[in-house]
Amino acid sequence: MSESDNNNEAPRKSAPDVTPPVSISKRQTARRRVLRTILLTGGVLGAAVSGFLPIIYAQKKRLRPPGALDEKDFLGSCIKCGQCVQVCPVSAIKLADLVDGMGVGVPYIDARSQACDFSCDAVQCILACPTGSLTYHKPDFLKVRAGSALAAKPILIAKENDAEPTLNLHERIGVARLTRPEACLAVQGKGFKGQARGADFKGQMRYMSVDRWKPIKVSAHPYDVAECDLCVRECPVKGAISIETVFAPDGTKRKSPVVHEPCVGCGVCEMICPVEPTCITVEAGEVWKV
Repeated sequence: MSESDNNNEAPRKSAPDVTPPVSISKRQTARRRVLRTILLTGGVLGAAVSGFLPIIYAQKKRLRPPGALDEKDFLGSCIKCGQCVQVCPVSAIKLADLVDGMGVGVPYIDARSQACDFSCDAVQCILACPTGSLTYHKPDFLKVRAGSALAAKPILIAKENDAEPTLNLHERIGVARLTRPEACLAVQGKGFKGQARGADFKGQMRYMSVDRWKPIKVSAHPYDVAECDLCVRECPVKGAISIETVFAPDGTKRKSPVVHEPCVGCGVCEMICPVEPTCITVEAGEVWKV
């Protein structure tokens, strides 16, 4: 064959590139890898967030049981044994969960859900504490913060006629504040009739008119008052709160709850307030300011 015949020959077509199909097993393997990567990434992010949450929640002050040392000393000495929880007659003391970081397992009180009403008469949680995290008297090397000391031992109204009517407390655990005066029924001059926190509220309290020793559910003790004074009526400490005549910003006279120096921060006023959200709250670790 001549050279010209070779040149006239039609060019051969190259075979097209054909990618072999991926097998089902390989597709499943690739999918598992992607899912594993997503899950691992989510796990790392979740761990990071869960580690950060305790820091956020730790900024919120917890109301500690009566006689608690200052927060840093309390966290350092409490062994999380739960003895204080077991002896509380109204189950006011709870143990903190994971979001509390270093405070996990440490006792606290959520006053709105269940306040300490001193139904035990003797602050049994302090007697039960094996480490002195809850104590009647701080050791000499721990200073008493200005404003946290009580001017005198608080008088427990339930024991007022007893030979020893006082609570053996020298420092308050907080101070009650009227945080929403505009919503307060007393300020509005309104009364209250019915169950203070509704039929489903599980909080308990000792009512002297019912039983000196046995607390009952708040829902089992309805009220009918012409002018609301529940925070004053149920406060267990004598002279800690009263209804006083005050002047509103517009110059008019109104009645309002006023907190006084004997307040120990037990939280009964916060628990019993029938307004939702509550008008009066206990500021944990707060000191008395004139």
